[in-house]
Amino acid sequence: MTAPTDGRHSIWLDGGLIDARGPHLNVTDRGFQLGDGLFETARARRGIVIEFDEHLERLRSGCLALGLNLTVSDDQLADAIAELLAAEELDGTGRDDGPVGDAAIRITVSRGPLERRGLLPAGFEDLVATVAIQCWPYVATAAGLLEHGVRAISSTIRRDPSSPLAGVKTTSRADYVVARLEAARASADDALFLTLAGQVSEATAANLFVVAGTTLATPPLTAAILAGTTRTWLLAHAERLGLVAAEVDLQPAELLAADEAFLSGSVAGIVPLVALDGRPIGSGRPGPRTRALRAAREDWIDAMSMAALLPELPD
Repeated sequence: MTAPTDGRHSIWLDGGLIDARGPHLNVTDRGFQLGDGLFETARARRGIVIEFDEHLERLRSGCLALGLNLTVSDDQLADAIAELLAAEELDGTGRDDGPVGDAAIRITVSRGPLERRGLLPAGFEDLVATVAIQCWPYVATAAGLLEHGVRAISSTIRRDPSSPLAGVKTTSRADYVVARLEAARASADDALFLTLAGQVSEATAANLFVVAGTTLATPPLTAAILAGTTRTWLLAHAERLGLVAAEVDLQPAELLAADEAFLSGSVAGIVPLVALDGRPIGSGRPGPRTRALRAAREDWIDAMSMAALLPELPD
């Protein structure tokens, strides 16, 4: 492996910090060989992982679905992230005019290394999962995308809502890479998946929302989507933000007819979506509701990180 070029010095791997320049994993690790694993990405501010419990719940649910033997406890994962953020100087609280830490975190869990070939060779039941944690300084979404919005295409890949992996965040991302390649070749920013029945599902790394009047709508979990933490937050906070939340099946035509649309993710946040397959969504420009929701989410993240630190802050 080559040395990192993004300024990172350490990663956390199977119990402790190691040099980010590697080497890291055994080549026989099934996460590398087969994409046999899971991952979570999260935002951390002031050293506080935002919606950490929700991320852990989804991670453990995925481990159960794949039968991964994750032996690291929630407390150990929390301690590992704290250790890594401190080592990378991304846990600043802002006290004494110091910097406020803002980071993106990725937790990757794979089945582990196994010398034997095959999908489920002898000994797979005894493997202890490999756990790797990485962090980076948080980089806000490009100003151009926020100003002009994301332009997407419909991917040729269709999502199957009946798949037992439809809502599992596996490391097998080949479909998502192909969809993003389709977008790049079409000079678009992203791609949207449709279900086998032609309903809108989600983007390559984000959930989808539309605003129609005062209704904030998003495809249901039965549309082969990931239960994103920002999606959950929006559904829970919609009323406070002056909107009525709804989980409904959406056709591409309904998306195009909406007043506004946006994508949501735990790190990128809320990003306007303004076009699909060369056709404008609503006015074809980022709308005021989208801008307001993004600002509200960012304010909430900051407030939550402050609240979590209050017992530790001096009077």
